[in-house]
Amino acid sequence: MIKLQIIGNLGKDCIVNEVNGRHVINFSVAHTERFKDANGNPKDRTYWVECAYWTEKLNVAKYLLKGRSVYAEGTPEADAYNNREGKPAATLRMRVREIQLLGGNQPGDTGSNAAQASTPSYQSGSSAAHSNIEEAETINDDLPF
Repeated sequence: MIKLQIIGNLGKDCIVNEVNGRHVINFSVAHTERFKDANGNPKDRTYWVECAYWTEKLNVAKYLLKGRSVYAEGTPEADAYNNREGKPAATLRMRVREIQLLGGNQPGDTGSNAAQASTPSYQSGSSAAHSNIEEAETINDDLPF
């Protein structure tokens, strides 16, 4: 299994769609990396990940607002295409398996109590955690120590 993890801010409010009777929450997460170039000048590079969270737990959608900090993990996908100028480009996508809301950056936050009260973690499907435990036990059985 390949797993992608990202901590970043939502670039816009999420969108909830229904596809073939199932719900999907779509959102974009941006992570900005700060570094110095070869000349010592500070630079920023922003990475965007388009996320799709298939779930029946739609209550998380009301918290997925522009600017909100989140942690998400899931399976990565990459799409190559030609942009409007006809140049090759790529998009990084993730099928989210787990999302955790991080404190702060929320409209109406008035202090640490508000931030702590609004940091629930969500997993897609109730069997996700169980299957991860079974997978870990299987892997551990093959270890020589």
